Amino acid sequence: MNQTVIILGAAGRDFFNFDVVFRNNPRYHVACFTAAQIPDIAGRRYPPVLAGKRYPKGIPIFPEEQLPALVKRFRADVCVLAYSDLSAQDVLDKAAIVQAAGADFLLLGPQSTMLRSRKPVVAVTAVRTGCGKSETTRHVVSILRTLGKRAVAIRHPMPYGDLARQAVQRFAAPADLAKQHTTIEEREEYEPLIEMGAVVFAGVDYARILAAAEKEADVIVWDGGNNDIPFYRPDLWICIADPHRPGHERSYYPGQVNARAADVLIINKEKTAPAGSVERVRSSLRLLNPRATIVDADSIITLESPVSLRGKRVLVVEDGPTLTHGGMAYGAGTIAARSHGAIPVDPRPCLRGSLREVFARYPHLGAVLPAMGYGAAQIRELEQTINATPCDAVISGTPIDLRRVLKSKKPIVRTRYELLERGKPDLEGILAAFVRRKR
Repeated sequence: MNQTVIILGAAGRDFFNFDVVFRNNPRYHVACFTAAQIPDIAGRRYPPVLAGKRYPKGIPIFPEEQLPALVKRFRADVCVLAYSDLSAQDVLDKAAIVQAAGADFLLLGPQSTMLRSRKPVVAVTAVRTGCGKSETTRHVVSILRTLGKRAVAIRHPMPYGDLARQAVQRFAAPADLAKQHTTIEEREEYEPLIEMGAVVFAGVDYARILAAAEKEADVIVWDGGNNDIPFYRPDLWICIADPHRPGHERSYYPGQVNARAADVLIINKEKTAPAGSVERVRSSLRLLNPRATIVDADSIITLESPVSLRGKRVLVVEDGPTLTHGGMAYGAGTIAARSHGAIPVDPRPCLRGSLREVFARYPHLGAVLPAMGYGAAQIRELEQTINATPCDAVISGTPIDLRRVLKSKKPIVRTRYELLERGKPDLEGILAAFVRRKR
């Protein structure tokens, strides 16, 4: 007898789990997806061309707030949690909501979901959003190149536009970003890799994406999103922890899965971490995963142009996901402002449109502006907020060049950040040994 399924998601892991577990499985009928974390996902449909012949009308997507009513409406047997960076309490709350409505609550793991590649896979993951995956991915790609390997990055999905057209995406030049109508959030992940000459794949159908990437790669580098587990079975699994948030390596899902399963654990941002927090994280990681190699590292933050900011009023714009569902109150831009003697100004009196809702939803945010840009309208609101905020300059802590997507009336000073290991062991030695084994 078929079981009716609802998949709880955020336009990423949910579609992937559907594709690999449910799409062609006659034991299940997926009634709908729910959407959280990302604006403007609910109200769409997973299109028939991706949903397959068992779903000729596609699959509707509803707000997660409607979940209890949806369980009863569709007489759901099972609700599958399929998104990331949730506290343990949040996961428990969702399980309770589902079970109180009468359905089972399911978490799918690596055995059910991970695809195998014909090429070696290095996976870069984290315990929370904003630990430093992107700079680590760039560092891994760079090292593999020096070892003579063609490294192609596959990025965790961010399909916020036309899902059918975004099924398989390849980014190799800046023009590809505009051609495929990428959001700020997508650009934050793709643009820095493209700038260093790397090829990036992303999209919706990760079996087809893998097949395309394998044609160009000696090694696949999985560039994870949030704190999700990899879509592909890793031959070398890297997980990054953040001493600015000690204890989160144990208390967020599925980040603890990454910490327990990884071959290499990186403690990043050690130079700027509060006193004692590095050793707290180290002790915690040792308990979770005593077999893993631990690498100590810093996130080295520099300003793109050597301007004097001392005493200047600056608006700090930070990476959006790090500040929102990542839970951080500051990022690289704030650290750069402090180190250069700048005076951050509060953007809250000047917020426009949906940015007011962002600050209401995330009350931990203060004198900092998350670079929200999940669509053209929100990018305009971000531009209007920046231009309305009284300041001498804008410090951009987001990985992209904001000047490419909006027009600021104030000068924008871009920050760069790169991973730098502290002594040995380091990723160069670890990857060199990995390449030797894979020969």
